[in-house]
Amino acid sequence: MPNKTGRRYPGKTSSPDDKGEHIRLCLENDMESSCSNGFEKYRLINQPLPEILFSSVDTSCRFLGKDISAPFIISPITGGSDLSKTINTNLAKAAQALRLVLSVGSQRLALENPDLAATYQIRQIAPDIPIIANLGAIYLNYGYGLKDCEAAVKMIQADALCLYLNPMQKILQGSPDLDFKGLVDKIAHLCRHLSVPVMVKEVGFGLSPLAAELLADVGVACIDIAGAGGTSWAKITRQMKKSIWGETGACFDDWGTPTADALVAVRKAVGSIQIVASGGIRNGLDMAKALALGADYAGMALPLLRPATQSANAVKLRIEAVLRELRITMFCSGIRTLEGFNGDRNIIELCHT
Repeated sequence: MPNKTGRRYPGKTSSPDDKGEHIRLCLENDMESSCSNGFEKYRLINQPLPEILFSSVDTSCRFLGKDISAPFIISPITGGSDLSKTINTNLAKAAQALRLVLSVGSQRLALENPDLAATYQIRQIAPDIPIIANLGAIYLNYGYGLKDCEAAVKMIQADALCLYLNPMQKILQGSPDLDFKGLVDKIAHLCRHLSVPVMVKEVGFGLSPLAAELLADVGVACIDIAGAGGTSWAKITRQMKKSIWGETGACFDDWGTPTADALVAVRKAVGSIQIVASGGIRNGLDMAKALALGADYAGMALPLLRPATQSANAVKLRIEAVLRELRITMFCSGIRTLEGFNGDRNIIELCHT
């Protein structure tokens, strides 16, 4: 499909049909890494005298200047196909009802073909929540620049732009051009000139402390470590119908740093930047452990996919269950507000093996 601006990433990228196959694979097969998210190594310390009312447990916070009900981010899932529009619509309705953050999937398809923009556009049904635009960082080395990033933001009236990093996925896509050189400088340029804050995330293999330090130094507002232990894009990519890898690339299905390990290492490396922990977050206990280990927010995608193909209410019910688990965990740990995760009291410990 030619780019209407005359530019096109020369390597293999996802088409609308591919987006549909991504969804199908995740709905019909086990596309999760066999690697643990790492949170089982930790336990929150039970507090039998919490000295608080359960009804007073408060998960509210702020994200990029907007009030949200909980530190919960609906991580990027999809866009660019008819089913994607249904999914994004249901996610947006649920996020608006619950006052949560929502990120759309990669918008490259709509930048190349504006007819697909409607599959991402959810601001009309989610007027109040923080919405995050999404684009692959590698495209900055193949003709995309500030103007394109602004177009992605404007397309969905976003509050921020998230650039994703995916070298392993690109290799398994069979891309002939894998120029990740110089991206830090280009990200720095966006941080200085883009109309909204810039976020950067991995896609499920874990952000390293070195990468986090580089990103923090150039002014990135928030980083998503997106560790291993959840959806494996290595597994998805090699099982695509047009994949040339098959079992040859199976050794990379569990590639990456587990989410908990990446979180601890990144928080130690960069003390002040806001961090999203995603990658295998499956319940409110995982969220609480992530917050106790230094995350500001937690992201979830795969558990919301099937509900999002059904209805907004199905998504809402799934998220409400997770947030109820978070509140229960906070109550039984003696934590009334999110500030309690950052206090002097020790609230989490390594499990003894």
